[in-house]
Amino acid sequence: MTRGQRNHNPLNIKRNPNTHWLGQCPKQRDREFVQFEADLFGLRAAFRILRVYLTLHNLQTLRQVIFRWAPPEDGNATTSYVDLVAMHSGVSPDSLLRWGDRDKLVAIVKAMAWVESRMDNLDEGLLVKAYELAR
Repeated sequence: MTRGQRNHNPLNIKRNPNTHWLGQCPKQRDREFVQFEADLFGLRAAFRILRVYLTLHNLQTLRQVIFRWAPPEDGNATTSYVDLVAMHSGVSPDSLLRWGDRDKLVAIVKAMAWVESRMDNLDEGLLVKAYELAR
């Protein structure tokens, strides 16, 4: 079981003392990543972050989103990350994204969960529910 699976944090969202997420476990035992009570809450948090990226930071493509999510200066293989998410989601790295593109964003988050936590069995219904809760 991966760390993201144990923490119910499929995209490995880092802890921030100024942010308290819905469904965050009251006692945080992982020093680096948020621990959630269920995958639904970890996925909801991921969609909330993506919504901010798309609407407030004006990121418009999968490539831009991934370069912010997992920047190379943090030691990430960001270009490979983009390629893997594009391949697994079917979304081109440079196609335009909007918050209202539910199906596209669900596919992206599902692919990111595979890259981050090797979670390849996430239920589409759970992902859609997490997207709707992030609105």
